[in-house]
Amino acid sequence: MNVLKNCQGVTRRRCLQLGLGTALGAGFADLLRLRSEAASPVAGGRVVAKSCILIWLDGGPTHYETFDPKPAAPTEIRGEFFPIDTAVPGAQFSEHMRQLAKMADKLAIIRSIRHEQGNHGAGNHYMMTGAPPRIPVGCGAFVSFHPSYGSVTAHHRGHQNGLPAYFSMPSMTRSGGPNFLGAQFAPFVVPNDPNSSSFRVRDVALPSGLDGERFDHRRDLRSLVDQLPRFEERAAGDPVLALDEYYQQGYNLIASEDAQLAFDIHAEKDEVRERYGRNSFGQRALLARRLVEAGVPFITLNEGGWDHHRDLFSTCKKRLPEVDNTVATLISDLEERGMLDETLVVVLGEFGRTPKINKDAGRDHWSNAMSVLMAGGRTPGGTIVGATDPQGYSAVDRVLSPENFASTIYSKLGIDPDSVLYSAQGRPAHLVSDPTPIAELMG
Repeated sequence: MNVLKNCQGVTRRRCLQLGLGTALGAGFADLLRLRSEAASPVAGGRVVAKSCILIWLDGGPTHYETFDPKPAAPTEIRGEFFPIDTAVPGAQFSEHMRQLAKMADKLAIIRSIRHEQGNHGAGNHYMMTGAPPRIPVGCGAFVSFHPSYGSVTAHHRGHQNGLPAYFSMPSMTRSGGPNFLGAQFAPFVVPNDPNSSSFRVRDVALPSGLDGERFDHRRDLRSLVDQLPRFEERAAGDPVLALDEYYQQGYNLIASEDAQLAFDIHAEKDEVRERYGRNSFGQRALLARRLVEAGVPFITLNEGGWDHHRDLFSTCKKRLPEVDNTVATLISDLEERGMLDETLVVVLGEFGRTPKINKDAGRDHWSNAMSVLMAGGRTPGGTIVGATDPQGYSAVDRVLSPENFASTIYSKLGIDPDSVLYSAQGRPAHLVSDPTPIAELMG
């Protein structure tokens, strides 16, 4: 498998080592155990979208070569790609965003989010939580000062049909964890490649070589052992008794038809799989759609390799068509299935890229301007929010903050961005310091 890194050499595997990581990559039985220790969450507000698929382009995707081209700028700024017209009169995308350009009347593009966190660690945290880091954060840092969107959603919604409420594939983003909410709200990580013919997800299928009859036999043996008297057994609060319950839930999950169906990507028709793209990203997006169908409220696709300090144009020629096809297919597929109004799709990274192309034919970190795509969840299509200056240096019209973006995500999921969360010690924290959503997107 090709391992994609950003400029600090951070791999996807490294993401599993972030703070509160006891549940990261944990099995379903572990997550069920942790969730049973938490109070049952109640979703607040009116639910607009039942689910969110957040596509994170880790490293900071270029706004010039995606959704905010600057054809009138000097060559050293506008770059090698040409703009193309979209389905929205007067709006242009860069030339490798062809399919998304054709369906721009179903999309909203935010061009005016900016912040002051120009390194990966801090920028990731700000855009994945809606909260700026409380202390200076280095470029390669894995930080979690505030719960991520997925963890907050899991906290409010709880799991559905026996499936965890928050998935992240193929790894967790560096600030995608639960922080003080507790590890029971960390994502269930699916590192396996769904494009592989041998794809299976641990804890959802019987271990290789263990058929149903042998599985039932082992469960029966365990049941007999569990009937033996225990010394100093308590009627309530006995951790051994609790462990029995977690094992039983694990057994039930393995036997869950909903879980089996959600992960059986091989059941999809070949033409559907081809349409999404027979590559890792395309099949993860298809799996995300299947998880939404099974009732999972939040899925993050953590797609690395967007830190283009060098060879930006040659790399984008290869990767942008793949992203264009998969995202457009996901949105179209959700619409065809009658799921788009209740599923929010978001595409973003931690920041944009510098206006001037550097000596290595790349662009460097730039937090004064970035582009974010949003579709579904009753987001008004054909919407362009804000603008950057004629050379793309900075957001200058309808300037928005990560807090406004976070409040929009939460509002669309029926979560009050003005709510207060509490740590296990009872310490309060505002979910979003500025709970003002982007009005143009709240259709």
